[in-house]
Amino acid sequence: MHLTKEEELIYLGEGGDTKRRSMEILVALGDIYGADRLIPVASTQIAGVSYKTLGEAGLEWISDLRGKVVVPSILNPAGMDLCRWQEMKIEEEFARHQLEIIEAYRRLGISPDCTCTPYNLRPDAARPGENLAWSESSAVSFANSVIGARTNREGGPSALAAALVGKTPRYGYHLDEKRVPTHRIKVEAHLEGSDYGALGYLVGKIVRGGVPRFVFRLRPTRDELKSLGAAMAASGSVALYYFDEKVPPAQDEIEDITVSPADVREVYEKNFADEDVDIVAIGCPHCSQKELERLADLLAGKKVHREFWICTARGIAERCPRLVEKIEQSGARIFCDTCMVVSPASELHRKMMVNSGKALAYIPGMCKIEAAFGTLEDCVRVAAKRV
Repeated sequence: MHLTKEEELIYLGEGGDTKRRSMEILVALGDIYGADRLIPVASTQIAGVSYKTLGEAGLEWISDLRGKVVVPSILNPAGMDLCRWQEMKIEEEFARHQLEIIEAYRRLGISPDCTCTPYNLRPDAARPGENLAWSESSAVSFANSVIGARTNREGGPSALAAALVGKTPRYGYHLDEKRVPTHRIKVEAHLEGSDYGALGYLVGKIVRGGVPRFVFRLRPTRDELKSLGAAMAASGSVALYYFDEKVPPAQDEIEDITVSPADVREVYEKNFADEDVDIVAIGCPHCSQKELERLADLLAGKKVHREFWICTARGIAERCPRLVEKIEQSGARIFCDTCMVVSPASELHRKMMVNSGKALAYIPGMCKIEAAFGTLEDCVRVAAKRV
């Protein structure tokens, strides 16, 4: 991989030890994937934040770094609500280490917003055509597919290295030739809301790391596209998909797949549960303000009788305090900075009901508990049903 004179000097240590180590990571990554050079990035989104996944070794590594990031950078969800962690029944030792991780990132100049939906907090975090270095799978999918930016699915260390250097290797989804459709998905079902999570859960398993092009009857909303991409990234490894007429020429041989209403219903039927659910969790990816408004309407006049978590970014919750208050009058709790997938608090339960295809794919493996799937309305009904 070609380095400019300035990049070579950083690689040799002229910018300090932290930048040298960061450049070594980027060069190694570029060599592995055959990148020809480094390219500037507009922003980074950094995974490896929850102490549950990062651990003591990761905390020590981050704490040893010095300097400041050179592009706008934001963190992925942590393992707890940074303010209300006691309500989640998080142990004090875990909380202490988690706060140390946040502080270590903060010292590097990284925003501690802790969200998988940075585009909802900062609309200028990604623009069409910009190169990024984002980590979280659903954020990567949304940036590539809905915004039209360009990013690979970075690991936590490589995204952090990109933040400190301001560049990333040019390979993968930064290249036009890697952004062409590999599958055409004709959706015969009429979809709304959580159906897109079910669709993504199905399609991700089929196309794996491919680039699907969807043919919908109706154009999905922004939140529906978020759910679709998140589920495909979790059940497969889809980082880019198309959903409208703005599609580059496909490969010579493109596979056609049809999804019927029965296919979508089967995801609900195979994964629905009621009586044995002891917690309901919404917000994977983090809820937008519109989704909070819908939840407030569904919960109006109701009381929940099961644990009910609603995960969102702190910045979103702070924009609408009266909406938060209205939701929490039901007994549901809005937790910020975290999500059910990366928090050890989930492991205190037996079976979790979600309306997210991403959570359905991840919870059994990452949280070691059973997962059930339903619509948003199903989730509210189950939460409000007397045990």
